[in-house]
Amino acid sequence: MRTAALALTLALLAAPATAQVEVAPLAAPDYFSLGDRESGLPADLWAGTSPAVARDIIPLIGRKPLSPAAAGLARRVLGAGVAGPEGAGRDPDVAAARVQALLALGDPATAWAAVERAPNVPTNAGLAQAAAEAALVVGQDDAACRLSDQLTVGRGEIYWLRLRAFCQARAGQTDAAQLTLTLASEKARDPVYSRLMNALLAGAGDPGAASLRNGLDYALSRRLALDLQAARATASPAVAATLWPAPPVLDTEAETVARSMIASAATTPALIDALLDEADAAPPKARPGLIGRILLLEAMGASPGPDARARLARADAGKGAASPLLLLALDRAASLGLKGETALIALAIASDSGAPGPGTLDRARIVAALRRVGLTDAAQAFAVEGLLAAGP
Repeated sequence: MRTAALALTLALLAAPATAQVEVAPLAAPDYFSLGDRESGLPADLWAGTSPAVARDIIPLIGRKPLSPAAAGLARRVLGAGVAGPEGAGRDPDVAAARVQALLALGDPATAWAAVERAPNVPTNAGLAQAAAEAALVVGQDDAACRLSDQLTVGRGEIYWLRLRAFCQARAGQTDAAQLTLTLASEKARDPVYSRLMNALLAGAGDPGAASLRNGLDYALSRRLALDLQAARATASPAVAATLWPAPPVLDTEAETVARSMIASAATTPALIDALLDEADAAPPKARPGLIGRILLLEAMGASPGPDARARLARADAGKGAASPLLLLALDRAASLGLKGETALIALAIASDSGAPGPGTLDRARIVAALRRVGLTDAAQAFAVEGLLAAGP
């Protein structure tokens, strides 16, 4: 009896030692799930998107001027608060590029929403810098300074030295701020920043003109109560959007006519024939633009008849500028139904075209691809922009 009880006791004592407790590692946060929850874009926006495409293209967006249609697509797609591309949505470097792009596109409120509650931000210098800039632009100086204090990497980089000097000055730590400013000046000279910081530290004298080049200059100029309006011409897109929000954009008469033409062409095949007749009768130099209108209408759903298709096959619509391989990638993404990847490749093509936007042939491919994956509003914006550029 005693032996049985002893065996039972030993078994009970041994059980915890032999039990296996599995601890699953916490998944990295999906940074893309933060942002504009009212974007109207579907939850599967990034489903299937190549992480390599996201890593390659997102950092490029906003570095060059974009046409209004392209900028609108970029703001909406990058700002959407939905799960990001698998393998890239959880990458802090991609998250940083997303926030920087939104700032460059003049959408600081969404940029801040995309990073305000993101975890682990102070552990990545790039993401922390993007977050600090967004905070400064929207007037959240305390949040920017907390990031500076909590940063665990890259503390000696010039951006953080300059921000730390500002934060120390805000906190009344004048001696520490002066020392940090000296270190920053030794690392890299910036006469504008130094002028503003020295004025803040002195607390008297003429600080000179305001500067709105970035969030830190804006925060300094704001704290010094400088005339911000006088520096409007040099404001970054993010600062300009904060200080002077653009009013709602209403369609012009020309845009209304273009939208009406798109709707009519989708239901009236004879309109394509009439436009082809107009192109045939026009001077040779004007024909590519007129044919381009037809291609944009076709991309938006118009169906040319048998004779019109033959005439279009022989028509001159000029030459495209986009890389043939990039256009093939665009068509491939659209054929696979990849919304986010299609949008990113369209933006890569648009970025190469600059502020005027893509030429007619490339634009028609973009319009057709966006429409094919269900981004109809963006497709129409590109089409309307192209119709207006093509002329009456």
